[in-house]
Amino acid sequence: MTQPEGFVTPENAGKVCKLQRSIYGLKQASRSWNLRFNDAIKEFGFIRNEDEPCVYKKVSGSIISFLILYVDDILIIENDIPTLQSIKTWLSSCFSMKDLGEAAYILGVKIYRDRSRRLLGLSQSTYIDKVLKRFSMEESKRGFLPIRHGISLSKEMCPSSPQERERMSQIPYASAIGSIMYAMICTRPDLSYALSMTSRYQANPGEGHWIVVKNILKYLRRTKDVFLVYGGEEQLSIKGYTDASFQTDKDDSRSQS
Repeated sequence: MTQPEGFVTPENAGKVCKLQRSIYGLKQASRSWNLRFNDAIKEFGFIRNEDEPCVYKKVSGSIISFLILYVDDILIIENDIPTLQSIKTWLSSCFSMKDLGEAAYILGVKIYRDRSRRLLGLSQSTYIDKVLKRFSMEESKRGFLPIRHGISLSKEMCPSSPQERERMSQIPYASAIGSIMYAMICTRPDLSYALSMTSRYQANPGEGHWIVVKNILKYLRRTKDVFLVYGGEEQLSIKGYTDASFQTDKDDSRSQS
């Protein structure tokens, strides 16, 4: 590895240090790798996203390329096959790489494609199965809603006695919230409201709070095969949905009377 800043021996400035242990055993390894990759990919013309440092973009006329890095896993998105191949060739010349072909599975997310309909689907059914098993909910009933109508969570539901606190300390409430949150962020935005309600009480959850979290897991068991689908339409359009309790405004009421 290169000599650390401030510890360069003048007479040996062109030399490098020999590691006494594997670089993967060092706590600086991840940062060193990221800096090395960042320098290499910028040489090829990629620009790093300021808001998301793991995302890189390269634009050349009508050709646009995106590269997403997660530790040492790389996803490349490209609208030109020859350019895609040139990126792979460049990366292979800089690093020891294995080309796994078309992306099908990444970070617990299964990728489905329907090119004829221009659809891209993301599913976390395998990840959800693991979460259900981790919290012993794989044989539970199947819930119909992430949180039932009329449920109201409050601090009054938190443990009020040492015995209750001791019992709740054995329940993996925060771990369950974190596991569900990963699914929510990636493919399950329908869990957002229920998770925002239950995550407020991670410091001191009560039995009532835990019951609601288990209901979310029951809902996930019924809907684990649901996809988050992108594409299918030539133009982007915003669609709003509401439940049956929605009421019409005054103008509509007068027009109907």
